Amino acid sequence: MRRVTATVAAVCALLAASLAAAAGAAHAGITWTACGTSNDFACGHLTVPLDPSGRTPGTLTLALRRHRAPLGEGRTAIVALAGGPGQAALPITNEFLEVLGTVASTRDLIVFDQRGTGLSHRLSCKLPVAHAYAGQYVPGAAVKHCAESIGPRRGFYTTPDSVADIEAIREAGGYEKLVLYGTKVAEQYAAAYPAHVEALVLDSVVAPNGPDPFGRPSFAALPRILRALCASRQCTGVTRKPVSDLARLVVRMQRRALRGRAIDGYGHAHIKRITADALLAILFEGDFNPLERAEFITAVRAALLGDDAALARLLAGAERGEEFGAPEALYLATICEEDPFPWDRLAAPAARLAEAAARLDALPASTFSPFNAATALDLSDLRTCAWWPFASAAPPLENAPLPNVPTLILSGAEDMRTPTESAREVAAQIPDAHLVVVPLAGHSVLGSGADECAAEALKAMFSGAPVEACHHARQPAFLHPPPLPPRALTHISPTRGYHGLPGRTLHAVLLTLADFTRQFSAQLFERLSSAGMFGVQSLRGGGLRAGYFDFNAGVLRFHGYSYVPGVRISGTVKSRYVALEVGGPAAARGLLHNGPRESLAGELGGEAIDLSARQRVAIGRHARSSRRLAAAEGATARALGPLDALL
Repeated sequence: MRRVTATVAAVCALLAASLAAAAGAAHAGITWTACGTSNDFACGHLTVPLDPSGRTPGTLTLALRRHRAPLGEGRTAIVALAGGPGQAALPITNEFLEVLGTVASTRDLIVFDQRGTGLSHRLSCKLPVAHAYAGQYVPGAAVKHCAESIGPRRGFYTTPDSVADIEAIREAGGYEKLVLYGTKVAEQYAAAYPAHVEALVLDSVVAPNGPDPFGRPSFAALPRILRALCASRQCTGVTRKPVSDLARLVVRMQRRALRGRAIDGYGHAHIKRITADALLAILFEGDFNPLERAEFITAVRAALLGDDAALARLLAGAERGEEFGAPEALYLATICEEDPFPWDRLAAPAARLAEAAARLDALPASTFSPFNAATALDLSDLRTCAWWPFASAAPPLENAPLPNVPTLILSGAEDMRTPTESAREVAAQIPDAHLVVVPLAGHSVLGSGADECAAEALKAMFSGAPVEACHHARQPAFLHPPPLPPRALTHISPTRGYHGLPGRTLHAVLLTLADFTRQFSAQLFERLSSAGMFGVQSLRGGGLRAGYFDFNAGVLRFHGYSYVPGVRISGTVKSRYVALEVGGPAAARGLLHNGPRESLAGELGGEAIDLSARQRVAIGRHARSSRRLAAAEGATARALGPLDALL
């Protein structure tokens, strides 16, 4: 027995030594090398254990970028974390440096692709494109096949595993403390390693034990966000009760889905099936595009009045967003393994779903108003993760307190994904935290275009100055809900100073150009946010009723673009040049062009037109606001020329 005991002890000692050696090798120093042609960043790699506990063998390599602090000795570093889970961070390294520039002047900036993303052994598996928010679900067989193709290692891509990687980076980089920019991963690192945290910058906050599997905070925040869009009489002429409008439309959709006609960027019509799930998807896409959310108010009201075109066009635009994309394999591996789903993890998929449905049914109907529990189930990851074969134990509730370190919590007042209510919950756990609620902002505040107040708060906290609350900002004109689209030319009045059919046609042209500037601006905002200024080389989009526009190399062309039924515009617009042909079966036909003193001149139905810039308020208000938005996002002058020409 003594011989057996000695042998076991020797094996255990050998195993412990091997694991220690492996951990030591994994946490060796990071070798930094020149990063392509960039002088701003160095590239590095760090090998870490697949299983931070050391019980399962294997390693993976993290890809990193480092920006050296211009001042100081670099004993602390900022670790900037991307969202998701599933988003790679290295492609947005420059954006991190830009928004964190004040903090990075005296600290190194470290950006890395978290395990399973980007260049850090990205997980991949083939999944269908349609996601739950479209009312179509990832088939259970596809989810199961995805998990099995990843294998047993799928259990090592949770938040605690990323927390261990950050600590390995800190040790290997030789840093005493870290400033963490992120949300859930940053919070859990701070709870696990409080002595190594200098400060936290939490942007669009998820509670440490979140997110809620039913999305209850998002549903609770929705009425507040919709009412804010109509504050200060901004919905005059559209609606007085946006929440009631949405509730009425949802009830109508429970009987039968709407079908609307959307025109694509080549002028082709597509019939869109519009469900309650689709409405929710549009609202969530509005977290990243405030112009689309403003149009949502008008589109819902128009649909109640029998005109589904605006909703169909919004849905077509939302389908380009992440709500309708295939989920990343890393997203599934993280969310399915660690979210607190209300079921027995050992149960079969059908039994898991039955448990979740029972929990949903037990909640008051008001929890999800103006939607219902069925929409909440569709919104959630429950249907997908019910089919996930778990490879790890259920995560324990995060009970470790957050350290009372300097903390800045940023929350967009119009963020539905991570509402301000969640930010307040986290702020209550950190006595000296500064909560800054940014008006007009959606998800991911810093770098969103509405972040001037947030940037000032960041600068203040790290300079020792008082952190000021954001002042209430008046909604700019281009974020007001647009007017209801006319159902016919006879429904609009002639432009002041003109009469009859030519006057109504001129008014229709102005409304059409105003509609175009909103669509152009929404696409420009979307493209600039994802691709930066060099990504905006061309844009195209469909009219509400017919036709399309295309923008390429600074030249804008209309091809029968129609907003008012029976009125179409064609022609060319470029910097300081406008040449438009007005036609359509209902219109007074004619030509419009640049006139003297920045007027819009020409002839419609035989009547001379000379419209001053002052009279062109329907275009100018939106075009000027759109130009400011684009300029703030770094658009090139080439992209702004058509807007100048329409002023």
